Amino acid sequence: MIEGQARSPKINLLGCNLPTLEKMFIGLGEKAFRGQQVLKSIHQLGLSDFQAMTNLSQALRDKLTTIAEIRIPTVAYHHQALDGTQKWLLRLEDGNCIETVFIPERKRGTLCISSQVGCILNCDFCSTGKQGFSRNLTTAEIISQLWFAVRQLSQTHLQPVTNVVMMGMGEPLLNFDNLIPALNIMLDDHAYGLSKRRVTVSTAGVVPVLYQLREATEVALAVSLHAPNNELRDKLVPLNKKYPLAELMKVCKDYFKNDKRRSVTMEYVMLEDINDTPEQARQLIHLLKGIKAKVNLIPFNPFPYTAYKRSSPDTISRFQRILMASGLHTTIRKTRGADIDAACGQLVGQVRDRTRRQERYLKQARGQERS
Repeated sequence: MIEGQARSPKINLLGCNLPTLEKMFIGLGEKAFRGQQVLKSIHQLGLSDFQAMTNLSQALRDKLTTIAEIRIPTVAYHHQALDGTQKWLLRLEDGNCIETVFIPERKRGTLCISSQVGCILNCDFCSTGKQGFSRNLTTAEIISQLWFAVRQLSQTHLQPVTNVVMMGMGEPLLNFDNLIPALNIMLDDHAYGLSKRRVTVSTAGVVPVLYQLREATEVALAVSLHAPNNELRDKLVPLNKKYPLAELMKVCKDYFKNDKRRSVTMEYVMLEDINDTPEQARQLIHLLKGIKAKVNLIPFNPFPYTAYKRSSPDTISRFQRILMASGLHTTIRKTRGADIDAACGQLVGQVRDRTRRQERYLKQARGQERS
């Protein structure tokens, strides 16, 4: 909540999936189908005022107004890139801000959603991680990003949201309990009705929770790999020290065991002279042997004080050719929204950092700059 302001005692129905709504209405002495009606009104009609839900009785609307609300973040700022990418900084009740990005393409519109305020993982090449960490987002705060974007885009007649990627600020699997209900709302035909193949959860590899994710939902999976061996990945993705590559690859191999048509996307940021050599490409081929995977090479997006540089286009193309020659389906991600710092790894928001990581990082970086 904002300093000096008490948190609202009302239930925020924005974060309630269908089973939760049905249970609530039964508890109010209503029929369960009222949950479906309200879910549609909130997410398909975009209503945030219960009095506008005229398919409900006046008495029920008045009751809902007393005990519940549709509470969404406010917009701190909005930027649009030259390529059409849009970025919103959304201010939460407690004063923290998160970033949400919409990427329009010819046949689809992809919304990149945050799951945490900041990120606890501190990956070495990621600007978001350098901002430190404040807290997990609630289910309502996760889904509010989709609710908000759908409303905004419908008003401007732009490409609608067809895909959602949990690739914004934070590690989604470290917010599992709030993530799953949000995914359920995205997939529900009475809400957004997105295909399970068009909703993707990206993780750095929280192995035990990956097994839980597989049982809880059928959405697509992307793994932030970024290195072909443990020594390098320990540096780039510190979580690897806890869940090394052998453990991560084991769960990836079995992840879509019941659907042979689906594969895990391996995200691999291209860092000049760090992870982009032909030998490292061959190591990656060996690492992914026997795993139904596709590789997405991501040109590094620089941020202030970083020591890393983007691999050259020729180097990235060479790396791709080596992987493809082995039979690995490999794409190169087009950089979008870089002129408004909306590209992969650049989302920073405004984080009340309880880890003091941002303070230490800036102090160290400025000290190096002076020397």
